[in-house]
Amino acid sequence: MSATAALPALTPPAAARRPATATHHGVTLTDDYAWLRAPNWQEVMRKPDLLDAAIRSYLEAENAYTASQLASTGALQDTLFNEMKARLKEDDRQVLQPHGPYEYFPRFVKGGQYAQMCRVPLGLSPDDAPGQVQVLLDGNAEAKGKSYWDLGGAAHSGDHKLFAYATDDKGSELYTIRIRDMATAQDLSDEIPDTRGGMVWARDGRTLFYVKVDDNHRPKYVYRHTVGTAASEDALVYMEADDGMFVGLGATQSQKYITIEVHDHDTSEVHVIDADAPKAPPRLITPRRPGHQYGVEHHGSKLIITTNSNASEDFRIVEVPADNPGEANWTGIVPHKPGRLIIEVAVFKDYMARLEREDSLPRIVITKLNTSEEHAIAFDEEAYSLGMSAGYEFDTTRIRFTYSSLTTPSETYDYDMATRTRTLRKRQEVPSGHTPADYVTRRLFAPSHDGELVPVTLLYKKSTPLDGSAPLFLYGYGAYGIAMPASFSTARLSLVDRGFIYAIAHIRGGKDKGYRWYTDGKLKGKPNTFKDFIAAGEFLVQQGLTTRGNIVANGGSAGGMLMGAVANMAPDLFLAIIADVPFVDVLATMLDKDLPLTPPEWPEWGNPIESAEDFATIQSYSPYDNVEAKAYPHILALAGLTDPRVTYWEPAKWIAKLRAKNTSDNLVLLKTNMGAGHGGASGRFDSLKDTALNFAFALKVAGKTSS
Repeated sequence: MSATAALPALTPPAAARRPATATHHGVTLTDDYAWLRAPNWQEVMRKPDLLDAAIRSYLEAENAYTASQLASTGALQDTLFNEMKARLKEDDRQVLQPHGPYEYFPRFVKGGQYAQMCRVPLGLSPDDAPGQVQVLLDGNAEAKGKSYWDLGGAAHSGDHKLFAYATDDKGSELYTIRIRDMATAQDLSDEIPDTRGGMVWARDGRTLFYVKVDDNHRPKYVYRHTVGTAASEDALVYMEADDGMFVGLGATQSQKYITIEVHDHDTSEVHVIDADAPKAPPRLITPRRPGHQYGVEHHGSKLIITTNSNASEDFRIVEVPADNPGEANWTGIVPHKPGRLIIEVAVFKDYMARLEREDSLPRIVITKLNTSEEHAIAFDEEAYSLGMSAGYEFDTTRIRFTYSSLTTPSETYDYDMATRTRTLRKRQEVPSGHTPADYVTRRLFAPSHDGELVPVTLLYKKSTPLDGSAPLFLYGYGAYGIAMPASFSTARLSLVDRGFIYAIAHIRGGKDKGYRWYTDGKLKGKPNTFKDFIAAGEFLVQQGLTTRGNIVANGGSAGGMLMGAVANMAPDLFLAIIADVPFVDVLATMLDKDLPLTPPEWPEWGNPIESAEDFATIQSYSPYDNVEAKAYPHILALAGLTDPRVTYWEPAKWIAKLRAKNTSDNLVLLKTNMGAGHGGASGRFDSLKDTALNFAFALKVAGKTSS
């Protein structure tokens, strides 16, 4: 029995009401719980101990109350955790990626929470020649003694001598870059704080580019670092003046160009630096204009560009001379096809591979560059997930892809683009056992309020009754154009094995059915996201798979906004809502231009500061603003104290208001991780404990704790 089982039931915390008012566009807003927003939140991100004592006391009281209410599930949480852990191959590794004289790979060791970054001489197997494996970075050793540790990025230099890596030990996504000499396994004196976490090497093996954040946690600066010099001497390469645009770094597959990628959710702009001339100034490909998105690859004397120009909302591919890349010179090579979304493009010496999605299913298409001949890699299942990895090399005919479905564990293949043959390199092992034939995957289409058909992917055990008696776990996200893959998860089997039907609603706001599926779920169309999710739940009830009031809904971050909205709009449809780091205080956040993500988020949600119409739209659905006296389902919200994306006070305020307004006797719970941020616990086993908590809550309210 878990120690939490002995906790006494506590009285629900009641947050003090301290009304704060503000007027926008003639509308006065009153916020009773605004005091939960720490005025020194930026300092708290770096030093959590600086949190105001009254706020900390309230969050800890909520944590104690949640622990007391879920104490009866302590043994179940332990069982779920042990089940999920037993499905993980503890001493696992990814397939090796060749690069020059070495092959690089991450691996886990038995009992280890974090990955080791390794390499082995080309052609040697880590199993056959364990003494030849060089551990470049051991995450377990680096994380020792820390309550949180995350590897934000890692990159070896092209000459295979140096290894740059970035770590965060608070969950605040402020990464410090260090550089390790791979011959001595010792870190150099170089230390670069407050970065975004990613980095790109120039070809000289001595120059490193990275992105630094500003005081408001926004990635706005690209710097150039010379190995062996102090970070204070680093040269500013690019500075973004627009607070609404973020900056990222990349490189073409050929490694010829380093790319500076400037973007928000609607618009992008790319600058390139010759990797052989790292001190040369960045060169702009084509100036940004609202709504135009493009990405850059390289082949010979040309650049290959993926673009949504010329009304190509699902993107097309063009080529242009590298020395004269202006848009007037772009020539089409893959035309736009409405409904076929081009997601990713990789360019090699003789071939181009693209990952695309049509009819809500992904596929990979290979193009032979000198003939433009195309072929697709085919798959058979009704619903599946597909990922593509280009690796490190340019002069190769090999591309790697990963395939899985809700029932099929992940499979990694190498595909030869010349011979059109695939080689299975790895099949995900489930040490405790998994029989795909015991489970069923289905793809249904739920009609939404306006006639659009929402794809819904189902997973259930063959023995689960389909007479409406089974509880249903419905997951959704629906934002930023992120599609929800129908991929395999060992964790969710613990729910399905206990009689739950698991469903993913591929709602608008994602790109599951092309770019239009995204634009129909943002700005004025944002309510479509919530209505699609409700329609999916109602359709599954109509199909007799479950009953109204027997659905546990789950979503995180922007999907947490979805959870808050549907709780307000259709509370009787749901048995419970599980909201992970939920973005529920949308109006107040979008009115606060100093928060890290607010200006870049305006193209997604609208700018309520400048636009009365945007203000009214957001106010109409913002979960926190629409909490009212009604019977809410059971609700569990999870937050992270150092979360820079969804600040801790959003779920804290939401739960405080829900508890004050709720007319039902259902649970209203908040758990704040006082030592982590947006992603929750950092270790691979500790993160399973978060999942076990969520699932135990779902099983408790569904009356299945004895299963």
